[in-house]
Amino acid sequence: MGSTSAFSVSRRNTVDFREKIICRPATPLLRRCLNPIKYSSATHSPSIILSPLSPRFLPPSRLSSRPPSPVSSKQRSGRELFCLHLFQRRRKKGIMARQQLEVLNALDVAKTQLYHFTAIIIAGMGFFTDAYDLFCISLVTKLLGRIYYRVDGSPTPGTLPPNVSAAVNGVAFCGTLSGQLFFGWLGDKMGRKKVYGMTLMIMVICSLASGLSFGHTSKSVMATLCFFRFWLGFGIGGDYPLSATIMSEYANKKTRGAFIAAVFAMQGFGILTGGIVTLIVSSAFKNHFKAPPYSADHIGSTVPEADFVWRIILMFGAIPAAVTYYWRMKMPETARYTALVAKNAKQAAQDMTRVLQVEIQEEQEKVERITLKESNQFGLFSKEFVHRHGLHLLGTTTTWFLLDIAFYSQNLFQKDIFSAIGWIPKAATMNALEEVFKISRAQTLIALCGTVPGYWFTVALIDIIGRFTIQMMGFFFMMVFMLGLAIPYHHWTTPGNHIGFVVMYGLTFFFANFGPNSTTFIVPAEIFPARLRSTCHGISAAAGKAGAIVGSFGFLYAAQNKDKTKTDRGYPPGIGVRNSLFVLAACNLLGLVFTLLVPESKGKSLEEMSGENEEEEMQENAGGRTVPV
Repeated sequence: MGSTSAFSVSRRNTVDFREKIICRPATPLLRRCLNPIKYSSATHSPSIILSPLSPRFLPPSRLSSRPPSPVSSKQRSGRELFCLHLFQRRRKKGIMARQQLEVLNALDVAKTQLYHFTAIIIAGMGFFTDAYDLFCISLVTKLLGRIYYRVDGSPTPGTLPPNVSAAVNGVAFCGTLSGQLFFGWLGDKMGRKKVYGMTLMIMVICSLASGLSFGHTSKSVMATLCFFRFWLGFGIGGDYPLSATIMSEYANKKTRGAFIAAVFAMQGFGILTGGIVTLIVSSAFKNHFKAPPYSADHIGSTVPEADFVWRIILMFGAIPAAVTYYWRMKMPETARYTALVAKNAKQAAQDMTRVLQVEIQEEQEKVERITLKESNQFGLFSKEFVHRHGLHLLGTTTTWFLLDIAFYSQNLFQKDIFSAIGWIPKAATMNALEEVFKISRAQTLIALCGTVPGYWFTVALIDIIGRFTIQMMGFFFMMVFMLGLAIPYHHWTTPGNHIGFVVMYGLTFFFANFGPNSTTFIVPAEIFPARLRSTCHGISAAAGKAGAIVGSFGFLYAAQNKDKTKTDRGYPPGIGVRNSLFVLAACNLLGLVFTLLVPESKGKSLEEMSGENEEEEMQENAGGRTVPV
């Protein structure tokens, strides 16, 4: 057995190990399962031990020479199935490795290097701008009410009517939902890079236009503002599927989750920056243009120059978007889109040779062989997609929808918390600029303590404990803390107990961000085929934004006091904050259940998750990947 010829055996007088051997529950069993043994049909003694999936040979001396122990047919059948399962898993990995394009494999195994961090910054700055633009409007709505809806003789400053407030705050969400669907689809048709530039230009133009909203009456100013905010949201919507898809297709499989999470974590810095910019602008105007509180002078408490404050804050969002545009246009198209969708292996190899600084071979024939398979050509509305990815898409859409209901509704409790702990005094005791300053200070502290840390816990741990675990844990603890707020709600609202309420509220935010708020963004970019990846992420994100609309505005009405005399001005009675918290806890419970439909993608290549490189017989069971373990 020492020479190479001793390891050769005639193909016609051998039979596969799986058809002859009876497995035994010992270490040699696993060794035999993973290394198919070929027996001579003449002697039935091991003359060769070959693994078609490994370059190594295993000496026969390492196998047990004992005869098989007597087992029942039922035991034998179970063990043979187990052996076959292990063999198929090993064979599948081998086939995937052989079929993987060199350029894609180079991306999967690349060490973390400068281009990864460059991609994070370029994609992340878009998300930074998104968060700034979406959240800064809530900092200036009180100011808009004082400027444009002042009522002479009223003991309280002017506020936006409920319908106007809902429009100003919510129209960007409607635009975002539309943009996620449209640009998600367009990103799969035209390419990630081309569409990426379009979304950024829309954001720059509409950020500037929002600050330049004009009109002769209050209604005309608000109508103009809403128009430009809708199109701003439309551009922001495109950034969701494109940023996630580009980062997932650039990243290596070992740290892909952390890279996508880092892009999403820039949202926290965007929220934080929105608060800081508002603090700086309002402080500068407040110190330069002195004004009495509203209770002392109804008209003089809002200086004419206050109209510039909200405009400057909204227009500032154009700066990071404009700075990022040049670098986005310098990025090459992702290799996965170029090779698997555009079917241009040469261009993909050239782009990644330049990015990775290694020589990569173009494999046009292999690209055509992979992309021309019938199983790699099904569309979004096909039976094959429903069979393979229908449950996955249901899982990503429902979890994101339920998460955003709970996440965005948490803003309803901020005014009660801020007032209770003295961060925001009664409006009549402040002038307009002072109110903006104190609202932004409170929002900045919340972002600094509860929002930003959760994102970066996800970045640090997602590739260690996995997406599934983090999402389940996040939904569970959000449910626990919301029940902890709801059940003893009257205790928390009693003077002296507000600190506990603030801590529970902050922990709910923390586990949203160190939980489903991050993972629902990451997973849809990993589990769908390249030709449908951006579209499916856009659908999932749009479902989430629908949840945000329900959470922000549906619960704004639902959380109103049952007593009509205690509701906010202009709102009908609702079910109250306590009952709203119970409903939100139920949403988190449902989110936890639907997470079971979402597969775990930690440490796997995108092609392994989507099944794009599999042989036909292995694609038959692709729909069974729903189980996340």
